[in-house]
Amino acid sequence: MDASPTQPIDAPPPAAAQTRRKRRIARNILIGIVAVIAAIWLVLYITKGRFLKHPFERIVGSMTHRTVTVGGDFQLYFAPFRIKFYAERFTLSNPDWASRPNLFKADKLDTRIAPLSLLFGKRRLYWLDLVNGAVDLEWNAAHTANTWTFSEKKGGKPLEFPRIDVATVTGTTVRYLDPRMRVLANLEVADIRSVDATIGRAVGLKGTGRLRETPFTVTAQLLSPDATANRGQNKLVARMRAAGNVIDVAGTLPSIADIENVPLAVTARGANLSTLLGVIDVAIPNTRTYRLRGQLVKQGDEYRFTRITGIAGKTDLAGTLTITNGERIHLDSVLATKSLDIVDAAPFIGYNPDIVESKGAVAAAAATGAGAQRLLPNANLPIETMQIFDADLKWTIGVVRSKNIPISNVDLTLDLERGRLALSPLTFAMARGNVASDVVFDTRSRPSAVSYDIRLAPTPLGRLLKGYGLAEAGTTGTIKGRIELKGRGDSIHESLASSRGRIAFVMPSGALSVRNVQLAELDIGTFAQRMFQGKLKEPVQVNCGLIGFTVRGGVAAADPILIDTRKNVIVGRGGFSFRNEAVDLAFRADSKKFSLFAGQSPVGVGGMFAAPQLNVISKDLLARVGTGLGLALVATPVAGILAFVDVGDAKSTACGPVLAGATAQAQRTTKGQPRDDVGHGTTAKAEDGKPSTAEGKAQKKKFLGIF
Repeated sequence: MDASPTQPIDAPPPAAAQTRRKRRIARNILIGIVAVIAAIWLVLYITKGRFLKHPFERIVGSMTHRTVTVGGDFQLYFAPFRIKFYAERFTLSNPDWASRPNLFKADKLDTRIAPLSLLFGKRRLYWLDLVNGAVDLEWNAAHTANTWTFSEKKGGKPLEFPRIDVATVTGTTVRYLDPRMRVLANLEVADIRSVDATIGRAVGLKGTGRLRETPFTVTAQLLSPDATANRGQNKLVARMRAAGNVIDVAGTLPSIADIENVPLAVTARGANLSTLLGVIDVAIPNTRTYRLRGQLVKQGDEYRFTRITGIAGKTDLAGTLTITNGERIHLDSVLATKSLDIVDAAPFIGYNPDIVESKGAVAAAAATGAGAQRLLPNANLPIETMQIFDADLKWTIGVVRSKNIPISNVDLTLDLERGRLALSPLTFAMARGNVASDVVFDTRSRPSAVSYDIRLAPTPLGRLLKGYGLAEAGTTGTIKGRIELKGRGDSIHESLASSRGRIAFVMPSGALSVRNVQLAELDIGTFAQRMFQGKLKEPVQVNCGLIGFTVRGGVAAADPILIDTRKNVIVGRGGFSFRNEAVDLAFRADSKKFSLFAGQSPVGVGGMFAAPQLNVISKDLLARVGTGLGLALVATPVAGILAFVDVGDAKSTACGPVLAGATAQAQRTTKGQPRDDVGHGTTAKAEDGKPSTAEGKAQKKKFLGIF
């Protein structure tokens, strides 16, 4: 009854009591957490966490978008404060599109993991024991995704290497497949043992593979394995051997499987550069032993080789090459050569340069399937290969080293597009003259449609003849001409053997040495007179000259050969054949003035392209000698001289048609009359060697029969 009626019955405790209560609750919660953790730790430690096997497979599989399986024993627990992870027959799957089921598998994976590294910073393994690990790295066919990127989205997160303090890795293999480049490599990694996150020595790799259809072997060394394990610089050197070639690559990669936009030093050497490019289905002419070096940078589908320097045979090379591996392989190259050995150029017409150098051109032609004593190669163009890749080439050459023909300042532009190969333009300087040509091999037609258009600008004859051992002094004449032929065939021989067109070389006015002209004329009296007077090299004036041939079915008939000099008119008849490479030509000089002791008999040029023969003592000359002897016997010695007298009735030539390269029918004398000493060239025999009917009727009109 003493209580105040205003005092509450349930008054709240004081502030200190509330604080004690909160602390008690926090302590209980903390004790609960610790108890739970201890319980979990105890359960995991006692059970080794084996019951977490399937949850682990599901959770990690969901995080990586892959299937994770453990086929044997599984352990995941704290021992005591480090996470122990142990798995037998562990597998991590590949995407569904991959050709192999697993990205990674191992017989045993035993490691200790720093717990906090799973939440913060770089993952850290205190130690790792990996037995028979197998890694499968593969690109898809479109080259838009790979097996080591863990995301369905473009630009997903790739595989990262953790920091490993102590490791023992044995029996590791790596498989790499790139369907677009058609590269397959199977590598074995040398055993690795590291202490204090340091491997120390280089890690070696070796293996085999296939690049397109060519097998290769490879050996490599990771020179910075410690940096690689810590996602640092990856210094790699590798050597690959394929098709008799050796390729060395060295560089520093940002990650172990990434070469994109990374400069790599590359060297290559071998017996034949064509076998190296043949690995990627690119056809080039054969080369002699080569050694090249340069820098490679891969950027998307492009493989850019820059700073290329080296030699092939005795020829230096420098420049750039870009290989684009798109729908069709495309080569784009710019090359520069200071000095090209003529033997090294032999493959451009189908010869093997080693055979040319050791046995000569005839043996090299025979090696291509050509007949005995033939020069034109019979090797077919690589039609199928030419139709599956494209190429552009710009090549400049300073000097071509040749015994006979001085060639320099070569400028070659090559374009290959879907089987059509064009060397246009191909220009060079020869004997202080210039040659411009356009040559096309169109393999899209069957057989190939081939065209040759070769133009010779005015060129000094003296320097040109000097290359063949003839005197240059006193010769001031020039020569210009054009070869325009079209044919069909898959080899140079076949295309020329079926060709049609025109060959014409024109000589404007100029001087030739007496030695050359008098030998061609066989004007014995004048030649002897010049010789005894010491004027053997005195020049003879040429008014104009034309050496022309009309080509039909691979056979070239003189149309015409006509050279007008101050004292003589030289005519030629006959021809040659691209079919069997036979030559049958005759040259004869008729004097414009009276001359004693003039042989006036043809000088014959016969034989084959590979072995031409000069026939000075012809049947006409022997007949003339016989006639002279007969007259000397039945009459007087003076009468015998009459057989060698040239009355000098040759008609001077109108030079207009000659300088225009006109055919024999258009040739005229200076009085405008048609010439009757040209225009009777012959044609080839049939393939069986017998003359055709038309030819048989014309036999009596022939100056000199051919074939």
